[in-house]
Amino acid sequence: MSASPKPPAFDPADPLGLDDLLDPEDLAVRDTVRSWAADRVLPYVADWYEKGELPGIRELARELGSIGALGMSLTGYGCAGASSVQYGLACLELEAADSGIRSLVSVQGSLAMYAIHAYGSEEQKNEWLPRMASGEVIGCFGLTEPDHGSDPAGMRTFAKRDGEDWVLSGRKMWITNGSVAGVAVVWARTEDGIRGFVVPTDRPGFSAPEIKHKWSLRASVTSELVLDDVRLPADAVLPGVTGLRGPLGCLSHARYGIVWGSMGAARASFEAALDYARTREQFGRPIGGFQLTQAKLADMAVELHKGILLAHHLGRRMDAGKLRPEQISFGKLNNVREAIEICRTARTILGANGISLEYPVMRHATNLESVLTYEGTVEMHQLVLGKALTGLDAFR
Repeated sequence: MSASPKPPAFDPADPLGLDDLLDPEDLAVRDTVRSWAADRVLPYVADWYEKGELPGIRELARELGSIGALGMSLTGYGCAGASSVQYGLACLELEAADSGIRSLVSVQGSLAMYAIHAYGSEEQKNEWLPRMASGEVIGCFGLTEPDHGSDPAGMRTFAKRDGEDWVLSGRKMWITNGSVAGVAVVWARTEDGIRGFVVPTDRPGFSAPEIKHKWSLRASVTSELVLDDVRLPADAVLPGVTGLRGPLGCLSHARYGIVWGSMGAARASFEAALDYARTREQFGRPIGGFQLTQAKLADMAVELHKGILLAHHLGRRMDAGKLRPEQISFGKLNNVREAIEICRTARTILGANGISLEYPVMRHATNLESVLTYEGTVEMHQLVLGKALTGLDAFR
């Protein structure tokens, strides 16, 4: 009887051997995005975060377009046509650099571009998607309102007919990319139900004042959208959907990216803590040699790689056309919650250094507080799963 093959050496960076699940094209996408983030984000992001700005966002968008990261899982119209797993790997690598950079890509591709791709006319797709895929035009997605964050059915933004035109009035809040966008996908009430509109941001009556004084997602452009009788032609409406099914379909696509992205923030914090534990000495030896520190590292590694495995499983289901919204809620609820806990535990290993921007941990921890809330709060995803499990609707 021949001897069993010898297993490969244990890899602390991949303790479950999850890279074996990826094919060469998957690895090439991951490595391309990781290399871009290491070169164009990591050397500068602590300074951006401290100053509360994202300088050169338009240049960054064009560079992201050049590597195929914008709308990358969409097909045609200049989009990369990548798999859902490859898009997820890109989100992980971008958020390992900073949640704000992943948010830029998610809002561009999974919300604004996805809405036009899924529900737009052929004319709308041809006009906007190639320029958005290249990063020439940045997009934003106007759904959340000041008083109706988790209740889009209560939106007050309204579009009314005036002859052949539409006239939009209302406000949207916490809109990523808003102040730098060339086009906004805005959802509004109409007499026929909720409709989406493609709004060029140079239209009279449209403004997007930037939101300041944030202590999370500081390396990200966040804005309010103000629509003061914005007049649009008849063909500005997205013809392919009416009702909440439209924006909720976009949100599912964006939430999927968060399932992966949150694990990037967790990985960066875990790696910082592991490196620190190997080199920081207390009582004559590295703190990584103490039992309590090792217990923390082991628990962090278990949750991190379980989360990545969950994201990969959901990605394969999405590529097979089998992924349900409830399963995306499952992933976002688990992975963002665990990512925050990993960051908090990493902070304790770094001690006082954990609050310094010389290390990425506190930046990731504060960013994840926003990620925990946007695209559905913890409570919303708990109720989505609760309804799916019991068959009883607790939203009302």
